[in-house]
Amino acid sequence: MNPELLIHLILWSPLLGFVLNGVFGSRYNSSIAGTIACLGPLVGFIATVLLYFSFQQPIQFSYYKWFGSEDQFSVDFSVMVDQLTLLMLFVVTGVGTLIHVYSLGYMGHDKGFVRFMAYLNLFIFSMLLLIMGSNLVMLFAGWEGVGLCSFLLIGFWFKNADYNKAARKAFVMNRVGDLGFILGIFLTGFYFKSLDIPTILSGLQDIQPNDPQIVLITILLFIGVCGKSAQIPLFTWLPDAMAGPTPVSALIHAATMVTAGIYLVARMSGLYNLAPFTLDIVLWVGLATAFISASIALKQNDIKKVLAYSTVSQLGYMAVALGCAAYSTAIFHVMTHAFFKALLFLGAGSVIHGLHGEQDISKMGGLHHKMKSTHLVFLVATLAIIGCPPLAGFFSKDEILAAAYNHGKINFIILAVCSVFTAWYMLRLYFGTFHGTFRGTDEVKNKIHESPMIMLAPLFVLAILSAVGGFAGMPDIISEQHYVSQFLKPAVSDQPHHVSHFFEYVLWAVTVLALVSIAWFTNRRYSTSDPSVFDKSEGFPASLLKNKYYLDEIYDTLFANPLKALGTWSKNVLDPAIIDRVVKWPGNLVTEAGQGLKPLQSGMIGWYVMSLTIGLLTIIYLFLF
Repeated sequence: MNPELLIHLILWSPLLGFVLNGVFGSRYNSSIAGTIACLGPLVGFIATVLLYFSFQQPIQFSYYKWFGSEDQFSVDFSVMVDQLTLLMLFVVTGVGTLIHVYSLGYMGHDKGFVRFMAYLNLFIFSMLLLIMGSNLVMLFAGWEGVGLCSFLLIGFWFKNADYNKAARKAFVMNRVGDLGFILGIFLTGFYFKSLDIPTILSGLQDIQPNDPQIVLITILLFIGVCGKSAQIPLFTWLPDAMAGPTPVSALIHAATMVTAGIYLVARMSGLYNLAPFTLDIVLWVGLATAFISASIALKQNDIKKVLAYSTVSQLGYMAVALGCAAYSTAIFHVMTHAFFKALLFLGAGSVIHGLHGEQDISKMGGLHHKMKSTHLVFLVATLAIIGCPPLAGFFSKDEILAAAYNHGKINFIILAVCSVFTAWYMLRLYFGTFHGTFRGTDEVKNKIHESPMIMLAPLFVLAILSAVGGFAGMPDIISEQHYVSQFLKPAVSDQPHHVSHFFEYVLWAVTVLALVSIAWFTNRRYSTSDPSVFDKSEGFPASLLKNKYYLDEIYDTLFANPLKALGTWSKNVLDPAIIDRVVKWPGNLVTEAGQGLKPLQSGMIGWYVMSLTIGLLTIIYLFLF
């Protein structure tokens, strides 16, 4: 099949679903709307599979010239597909389709179901535009599109003021990062005289490492990454984004949005390789993000909040891989993380659905008897994310740890501590939710039920992917075939990393030993009927973690409150005292002049004749003398 036709199908099918449901959705029933919405990403996924088997070399074509001139700077509405794009297409359309199908069951009874499915389609289209755009402006258009969709979906239940607040927080914090991204785009255009990504990457041969302008460009682009991929200091919006419906959480955390920043750095890997200084910044920001978010997750009791901080921590892992110039490793973890994190969120949604909205794990327990299918898939996802061999997360995290070790032992130690934190809070979540005795009310207990098959079917598929997805990137000591890195090799510029086989064997042995020990401790502690164990720790460290290092309060003190005070002062003092006076001065001048001249319009004919005569004589006098 013609590759260009397949690219059209991939890109435009979700947008067509959005238009049909957005414009005509109220005219047909929800079943038709749901089918149309699911067909969008499904057609994209099938077309991606066909494109993969016919793929021979990167494809790039332009729809039309967007703006600019023929002989100078111009930007086309153009797309490109290479190996990196193809892998991301599999993740976005594949996982996106499963989340759409799950939503049919989870959101089927909601009054805004059609609107919700339309937003999901628009979300997928925006992400596809982001990863298929062949220039930075196209990429930025998709970048802003996913930002808009996240705002719409986080605040989907807009009658709740707290949800609207969370949506605004996500929107504002993303705009902070976007400002850096925009400046980076301008500087890139000024430096390279082009925004076309292949043109930029093909013109790097004569540039020296750590060229100041390249360093500045990469730092500005990374500021955008911090906003979109929730890195310190712009990560606090992501846990609050849990206000949206659970399928939205899965879509944001697994298949779209937060992976955009990781994709951007991998896409511009050739540029980042010329900026070792920036890569060091990326590495340390990733380490700090992974550690802080993983430690916060230790003391959270909301099942979605735990998963949210887990996502931030895993994004920190990916940033560490990027900072080590192991770009294909970062993308490999994007892929495996999409499988098990989507499964965790959708599994959490199944638990919340079965418990009629309960999200506090201290009020759960013993669910494995009544929710056997959900328990099974949640166990697979938990084992995958904690790096239990041979599940998906084990191989990708093992690669990141090896790359970190290659760049310094302190990096490895920090990530290893984060891995211990991950195992603890995920096994605490698992045992606290599915084992022990139910700790909620009898009313909820009597209504616990398993989710319908329309919700479970996507979970089974994701469970299989979470179990076997890691075999696409096995280390040297098992196989010489690392399919992901070999496939991505033409599209990303990895720097070589190597650790000894002895290190790998020791790492694996220590990992298994640590996981078994943590599983034993967490099982004993949290498989219980006592809800107080989830809040038992006291003292300043526990309070610090439970209150998320007081980061929201610190941000409020440093930024939000001063800005509010400035706005209030502008409204009450600056505006009426200065701005209003300057703006109204011309109008007041005319008004006062009119009031002053008003007596001349007396209505007395004699006065008018005399004025006319005086004026005429004045003109004659001026002309004659």
